[in-house]
Amino acid sequence: MASGDQMAEIVEPGDMEEVNEAQGLEDGSSLKSTMERNGKTQPDGPVKEKKLGMMKQFRESMKRVGERSLLASNSKGSKDRPYSDQGGDSIDPEVTSLTHQLPPTHSPSLTAGSPVGSPLKSPVGFFQIKEGGEIAEDSPPSQKKHSRTHSDPSTIGDSLLKKGASIRRSFRLVGNKKTLKQEQLQSVTEITVEEKRAGEESVEIKESYILPEIPLTPLSVMQINELIKTEVLEEAHLNLLSLRQEFQRERDECTEEASPMELAKKEKDLSILYRAMQEKVKEIVRNSNSLPSLNKELLMHVARVIQEEEKREAEPGGMVGLGDWRGAWREAVSEGVEATLKRVPLDRPEQNASWLAIHLGLLGKAIVENLEKVKRELQGSYPPSFNVFSTYMSCYHGAVSQHLNTLQQQVTDLKDYYALLDWIINRYESEKIMGSPSLRPEMEAEKTGLSLEEGFLDQLKGKYCMRAKEDMRASLDKILELENEDIWIKKQAPETDDEHFLNSDIHMDIWTNVKSNAVNSKRIDVNLEMRVVCSCLEELQQFPKRFETKLRYCCNSVENPSLWADYQITYINSFTALMEHMEGYRESCPTQVDHLSREVDGLVNRLVQSLEDQFKNDVRPYLRRMMTRKWLSTDEDFQQLYSRTEKLTHRCLQMRPPNVQTFLSCLHYYVVKEYVSQLMKNNYSCKNRKHDKAATKMRVQWDKLKDLFEEMTTHDWLHPVGDHLSNIIGETNKRDIKNHLKLLVADYPDISKKHLSAVLYFRGLMRGRERQAILQRFTELKRELGTAGNIGDNRRALFSDMQVTVTNTDRLADIPFFCFLLPDS
Repeated sequence: MASGDQMAEIVEPGDMEEVNEAQGLEDGSSLKSTMERNGKTQPDGPVKEKKLGMMKQFRESMKRVGERSLLASNSKGSKDRPYSDQGGDSIDPEVTSLTHQLPPTHSPSLTAGSPVGSPLKSPVGFFQIKEGGEIAEDSPPSQKKHSRTHSDPSTIGDSLLKKGASIRRSFRLVGNKKTLKQEQLQSVTEITVEEKRAGEESVEIKESYILPEIPLTPLSVMQINELIKTEVLEEAHLNLLSLRQEFQRERDECTEEASPMELAKKEKDLSILYRAMQEKVKEIVRNSNSLPSLNKELLMHVARVIQEEEKREAEPGGMVGLGDWRGAWREAVSEGVEATLKRVPLDRPEQNASWLAIHLGLLGKAIVENLEKVKRELQGSYPPSFNVFSTYMSCYHGAVSQHLNTLQQQVTDLKDYYALLDWIINRYESEKIMGSPSLRPEMEAEKTGLSLEEGFLDQLKGKYCMRAKEDMRASLDKILELENEDIWIKKQAPETDDEHFLNSDIHMDIWTNVKSNAVNSKRIDVNLEMRVVCSCLEELQQFPKRFETKLRYCCNSVENPSLWADYQITYINSFTALMEHMEGYRESCPTQVDHLSREVDGLVNRLVQSLEDQFKNDVRPYLRRMMTRKWLSTDEDFQQLYSRTEKLTHRCLQMRPPNVQTFLSCLHYYVVKEYVSQLMKNNYSCKNRKHDKAATKMRVQWDKLKDLFEEMTTHDWLHPVGDHLSNIIGETNKRDIKNHLKLLVADYPDISKKHLSAVLYFRGLMRGRERQAILQRFTELKRELGTAGNIGDNRRALFSDMQVTVTNTDRLADIPFFCFLLPDS
């Protein structure tokens, strides 16, 4: 090979600028500086002699690689011709003819941008077997069209070296022409792939290595740069080391021939070449996991370059300002991993509702496939100290973490938050991805995981909870809207369920929403389940009042009292059922369940009270006419009271327990209290033995009311009061009335003297000694039973809730009897 100094001697100064400009080297390359260092242009005679010497050296170098190649066997000989004055190459015509048929020099690997030819197209065109075993060369027109003549002898030499080596590796031609004639030509691709795989399986890259001999004289900067571009890394690195040593020697000698400016230019060239070498190394590493597995040898050269540069790190003239070689390798691995993740398809949310779930599925698949390739191919292309699998694993953790952070910024829907959290927590380290059996046993030794930013998961879970709460509110709004459109506006009667209870799907819709959120979040994290449920319950706390407001506003125009009653019973059932469902979360969210329970109970109580008020307003006119002259003569008012009470009690049978018992008990109490209260108003007094008729009528009506509430009420203690009062009113002998007081006072200790006076007034006993005796006996019984001045058991308070209208007769009755005696008595 010709050195840089020798080449500089045969290149004219005028052509040096063009060469330097073509290579992009500032202020001229080392070729020009070398030429200037050696003096002016020599005469033609000495130049020709040096050219001939250079060609001999070039041919000897070429023979070492191509002497047994097919190309060498077909060469007919050549004659040396001198280099032209213009710096061009005048070489053997057959070599020139062959060079015209050579395509541009390709990389031995398949990195990004490297062309891939047909498996039957060799670097020297199509080969056909002629008579006698000779191989004919027939280049296709496309190759001839794009072929080029190399003007630099060193470039041609490099090209031929590479082509000869490539042909020898591809065909492995051993033997004479008869062998070629007898055997059919095999596919180049089959030979290359099979032998390559066999080599990969049999050859293990060892940690130690022997560095090939460094050339005494390096190639020119342009040649080294071309070797780097074409990925001939071993030869490029050896010449780079030679150039580096040359620079060190010249700097140490500091001769007059090597001026400081010359050294500065060479140092700059050296730095540019090292930067190009490192960038090429990074490019190869970046693309190594995304290209076919035919680059093991190239990766081995990458590893050796890195190892050698690490050994020479302390030496001057090397990596100037480029940093750590091993660090650059890791950076390239990381960049390659990031590029792999970016290639995973990702739709926009508006294009596909399941965009994130699909992308994460493809992402996991891509990670597994690439790590399998690292384990199967790349791991064996480096020495053990590179820890290839561990490095790739670490880079995947980092790149995936960054990718997830980017993805979460695009997430807005609850299902996408769930997909992201589920993938991070449940799927990433499962057997579907990082725990895949195909990655064992290497993966078992890795203890690291996703390198997420601090607080990333907590932030993501917080957003998930907030989104769940927002979705809960939107769902509740939708429930109100549907209820209004389907039921209230149309005045549609509520449906009944299988148990014949009035029913609405509101509670099921709400419970299903909360339950689904709880179940999904529990798959991710038990603590997240609690947070999500609490968020949903907090939003649900506001719903009862919103629902009541909407209900009363929309149903204000309902004129049918029965339909309005059905609506109230329906929603009493629905919200009671809802609260039963929510009680299941009391252990995990006690505060939220308590608040919700108070709100729901408040709504249910208000609906029950509204239903009761509606009934009171409906029957009040008929109750007011009880215990009057009209009542004594006709049953019309009582029949209206009974009919409305019976209708409501039967309707309430469609109310779910325990509300139905509570409501009917309240209804029973109200009817009894109001019926008896009419006796306390002193509106009528039975005379002329009409008390017998009144007592009989009262007993009959009371029996009907008692039968109506017999199976529905819990206030069975109210049943005897009608019988006690009927006995007092119907007693024929006034003195015997005292015999009925004991049971009355015992069953209803809250009855007072005023209440008894009002009953006696209705009986027609307004004054007299019998009346006074009865009241005196009443007072004694109250004292004996210890209930004087005490209303008794509040749970059985009946008469204490009744107001008594005091008449003049009552006031006179309270005056002691001796006050009516005459003075002379």
